[in-house]
Amino acid sequence: MKLLHFFLLTPFLFFLKYSSTANFSTQIASPSFILPLKTQQITSGFSAPNKLPFTHNVTLTVSLSVGTPPQNVTMVLDTGSELSWLHSNSTRIKQPIFNPNRSLSYRPVSCSEPTCTTRTQDFSIPASCDSKNFCHAVLSYADASSSEGNLAMDTFTIGGSNFTGTIFGSMDSGFSSDSDEDEKTTGLMGMNRGSLSFVSQMGFKKFSYCISSLDFSGILLLGESNFTWILPLNYTPLVEISLPLPYFDRVAYTIKLEGIKVSNKLLPIPESVFIPDHTGAGQTMVDSGTQFTFLLGPAYTALRSEFLNQTMRTLKVLEDQDFVFQGAMDLCYRVPVNQTWLPKLPSVSLVFRGAEITVSGERLLYRVPGEIRGKDSIHCFTFGNSELLAVEAYIIGHHHQQNVWVEYDLQKSRIGFAQVRCDIASQRFGFFR
Repeated sequence: MKLLHFFLLTPFLFFLKYSSTANFSTQIASPSFILPLKTQQITSGFSAPNKLPFTHNVTLTVSLSVGTPPQNVTMVLDTGSELSWLHSNSTRIKQPIFNPNRSLSYRPVSCSEPTCTTRTQDFSIPASCDSKNFCHAVLSYADASSSEGNLAMDTFTIGGSNFTGTIFGSMDSGFSSDSDEDEKTTGLMGMNRGSLSFVSQMGFKKFSYCISSLDFSGILLLGESNFTWILPLNYTPLVEISLPLPYFDRVAYTIKLEGIKVSNKLLPIPESVFIPDHTGAGQTMVDSGTQFTFLLGPAYTALRSEFLNQTMRTLKVLEDQDFVFQGAMDLCYRVPVNQTWLPKLPSVSLVFRGAEITVSGERLLYRVPGEIRGKDSIHCFTFGNSELLAVEAYIIGHHHQQNVWVEYDLQKSRIGFAQVRCDIASQRFGFFR
């Protein structure tokens, strides 16, 4: 979602964090030189990696500045979306906004410009003209959230480096399914493969992140990530479908899910369950903008049944058919409020072509805030049924990407995974609480 800036030799480093900020120092290997992370500029004339505060909660957010003079903004990092956008409606009293009237470098995009007529082709709702002849966009999301406004250009500043002419949405209306989270952010940073995404506009060929499961800083890296201390990445190819299909997102990070294991037991799920049908429904997307992981009905049912079978003797199931967490997670357990630990849980592994992600321990159960039954808290299985959300896809959320180094290699059309203690990785960068 950002313009034509090519910094292929210049990795940018962001901080992923829950509640802390920190300094760091190490070295990154780029294709042709080493960049010291503490330095903003090096003698070769290229910019050194830049560092930004990064927050992980229900959503992943990055802080930067936009406009001239710069206005500080906080944006949700979303690999499942294309257009970056900012709230610009001044009637949002308590919520943060970007004010285009205060920016000398702000320019709206007219509906006759190629940016509006051709580069919005992957939008689910076609761009249109408003009464002022500006390019108008309506964005909708799977959780029923939406955002509406005009396309514009302005300067995005990251760690002292200015990216002029960056295309984004200046949004003046919309609906959020989570108003509490929405009040904490100014907008969204789209990171998919569409022509208007942040990585596409900037020209980065790779980006990576590592999300800690603890209250520690993690890492978002734009550029090369050839660290000798990271285990070899296992790559899985991105799935490409050239023909437009009604339910297939061509600019998403789609990979091939081949199987699911519980405690290393491969579930007897037919291969056809994981293959998109003739309409494109059934693709598997890696999405940092979604918290949990959602599977289509047959796969979810098989996983739920096996996980339930392996936990029946150690956990007490919540017997309440009316309780479905987030509308899609219907396997929940009762755990005594004063119990500070969970019993040993069976691991769940998502098997992709050439790679695998294993989810274990506390990442398998999520304590539902505010839900108490007698003297018990409620913990729900962190895999849900996407069909209950009317979503015809498999979605790998960021909760199950914790303690995994995830690399998006756009040049070779692949995603790499490596199991990493992200808190230790953060310490290697000098992140301390």
